Amino acid sequence: MAATTTHGQGHALPAHPPSGLESLDMRKLGMWIFLGSDCVFFASLITTYFVNRSLIFAGDPHPHHVLGINFTAVLAFILLGSSLTMVLSLAGFQRNDITAGRNWLLATAILGTLFLTGQALEFSNLAHEGVTLSSGLFGQCFLIMTGFHGTHVFIGVIWLLSCWLFAGTGRFNAKNFMGVEIAGLYWHFVDLVWVAIFTLIYLI
Repeated sequence: MAATTTHGQGHALPAHPPSGLESLDMRKLGMWIFLGSDCVFFASLITTYFVNRSLIFAGDPHPHHVLGINFTAVLAFILLGSSLTMVLSLAGFQRNDITAGRNWLLATAILGTLFLTGQALEFSNLAHEGVTLSSGLFGQCFLIMTGFHGTHVFIGVIWLLSCWLFAGTGRFNAKNFMGVEIAGLYWHFVDLVWVAIFTLIYLI
């Protein structure tokens, strides 16, 4: 039998408080594990690009000559802004302001959709420039990496819209906001990955 201590008039208390691992929500732990594995995958894609960088520059158009860096900088700003709206959404639910939480969730999803629209335009422009998956090493490395990230953004937008709908039924509030928090973890990860891709691929 686990040891207990008494407090006041015979009320039994646990001898040892729950450990940090025991008190951590398993859904959040699962998300952290998933994000860790996703970090490895994105790191491998970026590494592949840099390992083949000399071959890319030798045989294909220089990325800076075909990529719309200014346009993509605007997209990066939009995605970073969506991280702020995600924080505001979670804060709204934590203080039981359901309307604010839902509005900021919807704003985050809209910003994510704007990013995806811009990325689709960029892919279309690259195709007109002759950069496709079959055009060479640069097309393969760049489009797979950014396309995989875009897939993550698309999944995130669907997830955010689902949270927005659930919040309308009263599912999320000051006592139950873990679903929004986990969605926020995923969304912030997607934003940070784009910062890394934009810096390493577009600027360097």
